[in-house]
Amino acid sequence: MNHPLPPLAPPATTPGSSDKGLKAGSIGLGPTVALGLAAVAPAYSLAVTLGFVVLAVGAHTPAAFLLGFVPILFTAFAFRDLNKEMPDCGGVFVWMTRVFGPSAGWFLGGWVPQIATFIATAALAQVATTYLLGFLGLAAVAEQPVLVALIACGFICISAVVSARGIELSAWLQYALIALQLIALGGFCIGAFTAIASNNALDGAEPPSLEWLNPFAFGDLSGLVSGVILCLFIYWGWDALIAVNEETSNRKSTPGRAVVITTSILLVFYVVTALAAVGFAGIAGITDPETVSDVLSVLGPQATGPVFGQVIVLAIGLSALAALMTVAVSTPRGWLSMGTYKALPKATTEMHLLRGTPTTAIIWWALLSVVVTVGLTAIAADFIGFAVLSIGLLIAAYYAATAVACVVYFAPELRGSPASLLMKGVLPAVGAAMMIAAFAVSALDMLSPEYVGLSWLGIGTVFWIGIGALVLGAIVTVLLRPRFKDFFSGQTIPRGNVTNRAELATILSNETEA
Repeated sequence: MNHPLPPLAPPATTPGSSDKGLKAGSIGLGPTVALGLAAVAPAYSLAVTLGFVVLAVGAHTPAAFLLGFVPILFTAFAFRDLNKEMPDCGGVFVWMTRVFGPSAGWFLGGWVPQIATFIATAALAQVATTYLLGFLGLAAVAEQPVLVALIACGFICISAVVSARGIELSAWLQYALIALQLIALGGFCIGAFTAIASNNALDGAEPPSLEWLNPFAFGDLSGLVSGVILCLFIYWGWDALIAVNEETSNRKSTPGRAVVITTSILLVFYVVTALAAVGFAGIAGITDPETVSDVLSVLGPQATGPVFGQVIVLAIGLSALAALMTVAVSTPRGWLSMGTYKALPKATTEMHLLRGTPTTAIIWWALLSVVVTVGLTAIAADFIGFAVLSIGLLIAAYYAATAVACVVYFAPELRGSPASLLMKGVLPAVGAAMMIAAFAVSALDMLSPEYVGLSWLGIGTVFWIGIGALVLGAIVTVLLRPRFKDFFSGQTIPRGNVTNRAELATILSNETEA
């Protein structure tokens, strides 16, 4: 049900600038794609996840990447179409609020992705630290949790400074960092395929087969589901580029095109790298205890030689650092949007007039990230595995909700166009169903006290982290209703759908002018 809108003054935006103070038109399609790729950290994601996917599905790992891409692509279509309709740096927060109301918007579009991001931030900072220390020959330092935490906090502060300097610097820096990652992955693939072709693959390895790309050829459904769920993490992050939509050359079309291009590039690199790794090392070689949790660092030097092997190690460390820097860009812009629509304190809307960056929100992000990093380190020095597994639940939750929001928002026009029915209805609905299934299967697995070998009160620790974060978010949402009355009463973002898009455009423009 739509809320009546109050009388509003006509929008009066300044050409060349964002309504919120962001610098409109600062970056084009290429830098936007670079930001999306960097946010995923492909080198790091493959290094720490590939081995566990192989454990789950064996030689059919490329098929798992293909199957895991299906819900990602269908969800990407939802992001593309919702962004075209409501191009706001708040992204899922604005879309959820518009479709489902303020409580759902704050919880599913604000709390859930932000909590997932904070956990990932701590993990990324630690990964960047340990890999870069190893590259510099300081492995002994990397074994000291306190020193690693201190250096990780330093990387968080550096990322905040880069973000505060402006979107142009962040985007062009990501060009260089993502180029190094793609060169490293490409070099590994060339080295591995060359070794396979010359019969120099590791003992026990088999040449790549087209059957490895067929998910239906794998008989263990449970293992395939586990592999696909792991793939959700390895693809996650591309939606961070939505946060810079108001600073792109065309805020309605550029981010949507970048989303599809980014996910497609990831698919190609992931499938080819999986084929190369499994064909070069075999299942036994990858699942060896010394290799499984860090496949590229171990296999890289064997496939390419010691010199390029070090390039791969460097790329993994810088991959995590690049992703950390994109978080420093995207999260504060999400808070800027929430503050603009009175869902967070007004201080989050304070901008640097010359650089067009949300300085106060960036400072808040850095401080909270340091607190989370120190806190998780205090709980357990090696928290990356738990972080990855618990994040999977949160990712599935807000991706599914976004896909459903797309179907609900565009529902009135789906009957009038077969293309709209397919792209805005059927495909996002299928993506949502697959995400919900992944969430349910993961949650049931995590309930077991034997899950990752740690439990509390007879329930797996990872379940407590993931489900606990969702329950806590629901409680916080309820407690904040009196604090942000204008937002939670529906005054700043009224509920609606595609039939009253003109009203939405008017109220969003006036809120950013306020």
